[in-house]
Amino acid sequence: MATYNTSDFRKGLKVQIDGEPYLMTDMMFVKPGKGNAMYKCRLKNLVRGNSLDRTYKGGDSLESADVETTSVSFLYRQGEDFVFMHQTTFEQYEVSADVAGDIWKYLLDGMVCTMTLYNGNAIIVEAPNQVEMKVTETQPGTKGDTATNVTKPAIVETGAEFLVPGFIKEGNVIKIDSRTGEYVERVSN
Repeated sequence: MATYNTSDFRKGLKVQIDGEPYLMTDMMFVKPGKGNAMYKCRLKNLVRGNSLDRTYKGGDSLESADVETTSVSFLYRQGEDFVFMHQTTFEQYEVSADVAGDIWKYLLDGMVCTMTLYNGNAIIVEAPNQVEMKVTETQPGTKGDTATNVTKPAIVETGAEFLVPGFIKEGNVIKIDSRTGEYVERVSN
């Protein structure tokens, strides 16, 4: 297993601590007036989701996490679980709603997503950063609302509800940022 020295520490690094995979979400280099350099790190457990803060001295090292990131296609929803298929091996992964989280809001049939595997089990599933979806239900806009930043709820083809500008109508295709859940733009009328 590979190891990372403190000089390799950076945001986004996947490491293993006490046999569990962690994602380095924040790293700050501190050089006091006296003594060794220190690396203050915030690490998020990829299995349980909790975070911890650790401080490492210059020269310390951490093992790399045995995680694999791969592309998968969304196939269908089965009760509370979601079924994905690996793009090249065609192996299917059944992901529970706990692991999937709010990704259901963005999942369209055949959509290519990113899945992180640990010991062959899915621990993270991410939708593309921006997703285009058709608006299936929304209230008509009121005259004069286009001049201000008035928003209204709209339901898209996945059944999720997002806030959109007042000029959006049923049948419009809109782009939503899956990281924030915010409206980006209208793609077509």
